[in-house]
Amino acid sequence: MKIIVISIFVENQEKALAFYSETLGFVKKHDEPAGEHRWLTLVSQDEQDGTELLLEPNEHPAAKNYQQRLFDEGIPVTMFGVDDIQKEYNRLVEKGVRFTMEPTKMGNVTIAVFDDTCGNLIQIIEQ
Repeated sequence: MKIIVISIFVENQEKALAFYSETLGFVKKHDEPAGEHRWLTLVSQDEQDGTELLLEPNEHPAAKNYQQRLFDEGIPVTMFGVDDIQKEYNRLVEKGVRFTMEPTKMGNVTIAVFDDTCGNLIQIIEQ
């Protein structure tokens, strides 16, 4: 068994697609109609056959509540790995990304947290 898709709830799929592709650098893999929304997934540039990130509409009340509660509590919804966290932090800050936690050493790893502009906090980690 392996993980093939992870999903995060987003307030607006088009806005999320722009942020995750143009700002973060993920590559769109699937963009198919799914009722009034889309099956919209992205992958890492370096692992285009790897795990897909599904940008899922948060229209269900439970999804909205879950997303808002995590955001209000400062809890990231997922984590992305980076090779050089300071370099990635600087790159994203230059693109206007707002961080809620600057790169911080925690034992053997360094983490940082940013706002994805779509209702989520995202953690990046250098191991």
